[in-house]
Parts: sequence; C-alpha cells; structure tokens
Amino acid sequence: MDMASIIALAGFVAVCFLAALTGAWFRPGAWYERLKKPSWRPPNRLFAPVWTVLYLMIALAGWRVWRHAGFAGAGLALAVYALQLVFNAAWTPLFFGLRRPALGFADIVLLWLSIVATLALFLPLDGFAAALLAPYLAWVTFAGALNFAIWRLNPAASPQASR
Repeated sequence: MDMASIIALAGFVAVCFLAALTGAWFRPGAWYERLKKPSWRPPNRLFAPVWTVLYLMIALAGWRVWRHAGFAGAGLALAVYALQLVFNAAWTPLFFGLRRPALGFADIVLLWLSIVATLALFLPLDGFAAALLAPYLAWVTFAGALNFAIWRLNPAASPQASR
C-alpha cells in the first residue's frame, strides 16, 4: 500500500470518528436514565465498543470504494456515504442534546435509508465494502427499534418535561 492510500485510509477513519464525536459532546445523562426503556435494551457499556468497531468498518468500506474507483468514479456513492455520516452524527444531538426521541427516530429512519442507498451504490463497485456496511445496517435497525420503543414508552419526554 502506498503512502497516498495510507493517508486516505487515515482520512476516512478521521471523518468517521468526527461523526462519533457528537456522542462525546451529548452524553445520555440523568434525563436518559429516568426514561422508561424496553427490557431488551442492551447495557450502556455495550454501545461504545460496538460503535467503535462499526465506525472502523464504515471507514474501511468508504476507503475501499475510493481506492477502487476514486472520487470521480464513485462520486454519487461517496456523496451518499457522506450523507449517511451526517445523519449518523445528527442523531445524538437530536436525541440526547435536544431530548427529543421523536426527532431522533425521524433521523434514524433517514440514516437507515441512506445506509441502504450507500450499500446498494457500493455493491457494484466493491462487494466487500458493501458487506462491511451490513453490520452497521443491522445495528442501526436495532437502534431504530430501540429509539422507537423509548419514544413510545415516554410520550411526555421533552426538554420541558425534564426540568
């Protein structure tokens, strides 16, 4: 692997972890702990390691498509890839920052759709890159169900209800 490719891989990793930074800025906190949650919710300690692995897989998938086709050959695929990272980064401020499970759920639906689109656009360019996104799609599907359940279990959850 040449130096340009290594630098590009580091760039993809950095961009993915920039999306993850919203999780450090907007922590669950006491508001989240007071919410009713479904019995099938995993323990909080599971989320950080799962997301770390997923972000690395997302970065590797984007890098592989870039390496195979470049920005010129995979412009649409990489634009949709970037869009899903924007939706990914937006969820935490919406759900935890604004304390709006309904907005979080709307975002997660858009995130899910953009992951499906990214996977479909990556598939003809690099099947392995598309496969790397499958666990991400599965986890976001689960996260969407969890977000929906929390929203429905806490209809009064809002910034005003927590003060």
